[in-house]
Amino acid sequence: MISTTNYWNNIERVKEAINVADAVLVGIGAGMSTAAGLTYSGERFHKYFDDFHKKYGITDMYSGGFYPFESMEEYWAWWSRHIYYNRYDISAGEPYIRLMELLQNKNYFVITTNVDHQMQLAGVDKSRFYYMQGDYGLWQCSEPCHQKTYDNEEQVRRMVKEQKDMKIPTELIPHCPRCGELMTMNLRVDGAFVQDEGWYAAQKRYASFIENYKDKKTVLLELGVGYNTPMIIKYPFMRMAHDNIDALYVPVNIEKQSIPFDIQENTVLFNNDIQKVLNDLLSKEGANVL
Repeated sequence: MISTTNYWNNIERVKEAINVADAVLVGIGAGMSTAAGLTYSGERFHKYFDDFHKKYGITDMYSGGFYPFESMEEYWAWWSRHIYYNRYDISAGEPYIRLMELLQNKNYFVITTNVDHQMQLAGVDKSRFYYMQGDYGLWQCSEPCHQKTYDNEEQVRRMVKEQKDMKIPTELIPHCPRCGELMTMNLRVDGAFVQDEGWYAAQKRYASFIENYKDKKTVLLELGVGYNTPMIIKYPFMRMAHDNIDALYVPVNIEKQSIPFDIQENTVLFNNDIQKVLNDLLSKEGANVL
């Protein structure tokens, strides 16, 4: 049977597994940043985008990124704010800080589908990190005419500072330095996503890590991963748990999850708040679950 009945027994089981593991592979999804308070709707959305809500009826940051704005000046007013408040005007969230404490002195690798730079802000070793869906801090050619990404911090900060009436100055609209076409976000939304040399190097390190520890004592720690893109983290983690009896699969998500029957013996499931689970994995002593 899958282990869910006694929270503190499960915490102790995972602690021990991490302590003796040859490797800890961490997969991070959107639920991790939600646990860190980086919500895309509600009060935080209205704080930064209430003018766009009133004009267009946009209700959250995610859907707003796909809105057909009236001009590029307005489009980049939206996106510069989105980038700024989710990438630059922010520090590492508490769950990310706790995760890095948990991984201290461990042989780890982290893969994430998030694009908010939280792991880097928390101090992850970049040689042990793969952000495969892009990063808010990067732009690329919209064509794209070449496979290269560009840091956008200086331009974004200027866009935010100089925008008026939900528009940036026309001269701040970013263009590709090679072909002159418009720049766009380096986010995996279609086939135009740029995978530069750094992306492929990280992919290779990730694949090598998996290969090197495929039959070793491995903890597969999955944090806030849902079923939006399960083929990136969730399904591969489940497959690794299936193929390696010495692996322990540890999915943590406040949302309910289902686990295949054939990996339930080496799965510890937490339907709990991510930060609470990480705090308890770092605690010196157990306690009665509230």
